[in-house]
Amino acid sequence: MNDFNPADRIQDLQYFGEFGGVNPSISDSSTYTFLSAKTMFDTFEGNAEGCYLYSRHSSPSNLYLDKAMAAMEGTEAANVAASGMGAITPTLLQLCGNGDHIISSRTIYGGTYAFLKNFTPRMGIQTTFVDITKLDVVEAAITANTKVLYCETVSNPLLEVADIAGLSKIAKKHNLTLVVDNTFSPLSVAPIKLGADIVIHSLTKYINGSSDTVGGVTCASREFIDSLKNVNNGASMLLGPTMDSLRSASVMKNLRTLHIRMKQHSHNALYLAQKFENDGLKVVYPGLASHPSHTLYKSMINHEYGYGGMMTIDAGTLDKANELMELMQERNLGYLAVSLGFYKTLFSAPGTSTSSEIPLEEQKEMGLTDGLIRFSIGLDNDIERTYQMMKQCMIELGVL
Repeated sequence: MNDFNPADRIQDLQYFGEFGGVNPSISDSSTYTFLSAKTMFDTFEGNAEGCYLYSRHSSPSNLYLDKAMAAMEGTEAANVAASGMGAITPTLLQLCGNGDHIISSRTIYGGTYAFLKNFTPRMGIQTTFVDITKLDVVEAAITANTKVLYCETVSNPLLEVADIAGLSKIAKKHNLTLVVDNTFSPLSVAPIKLGADIVIHSLTKYINGSSDTVGGVTCASREFIDSLKNVNNGASMLLGPTMDSLRSASVMKNLRTLHIRMKQHSHNALYLAQKFENDGLKVVYPGLASHPSHTLYKSMINHEYGYGGMMTIDAGTLDKANELMELMQERNLGYLAVSLGFYKTLFSAPGTSTSSEIPLEEQKEMGLTDGLIRFSIGLDNDIERTYQMMKQCMIELGVL
């Protein structure tokens, strides 16, 4: 990461609008006209550079964001989608078919888990869920039919850290594709530089940062992105998870402040994690020395952007967790809401929200306790003030 700064890559992008605007013009059209039938045919065949046919195929606005995301992740190309799941599902379906096998981290976003556990078996694709932090367990799960290793850089919601470099060695040894969801750690970690083949983001979260739209992106080689968009057999093309041009333009504008926001999210989260751990709470945050993968994560990140804005606290019971979240919301400390990356702190009990698709027995097996609260720490200016207010809520409810 020392010679790769993703924020610089974004900064170096410069687009001009149709009339010289400092923001690229928004192409608010679903279809495009041609002066000749021959050019239309060539465009449909993918042989006419700079020409557009239909916005499900591509649009100028989406291609601007594609280019920015590829630059940020250090890949040859990217393809934006209408949601995070709209990026994840076509990517995996492009890589796998009937009879194929996927090895996935056991702790991943609930929607991804449900897709792999309940939906892909209909198409003859099987998934083995493993503790991704144990490389020997990962390698032991590989079969002759395995095609993909799938993980999140920092897992949702337990904040387990994947050893991407170690997983990459296993993937290359067995000719597998390593797909990494980097939603929790944009700028901080560049999975491609650590050996990943494909990087996915939910643009909904940190990258957009204003909780006003959903979006996703797949960053990969030009060859793979072209295969996703192939008009005959591309999963993104044929399943149709196309991002709207207006939304692409909105995300593009917010992307430019991502480096500033990530620094503040990380600063605030580390401050609160240290304070609450010193108070005796069970806190999980990759920036704490007590985190099982702290040393590993420290070696992976671009330190300028810190350890991220996600942390968990165990309030003991679900009732206590719910009481605490309701009180914190009442006192304007944040919102009892799912998702992450907003300017205000968001908190939820993942066992009954973002990870509710995972059966209760499996939640217990992976260490997802009833009292766990997942925090997406906001951009608060005076984080000591926030700490004191949160602590007072905890004292009143007997959590502290």
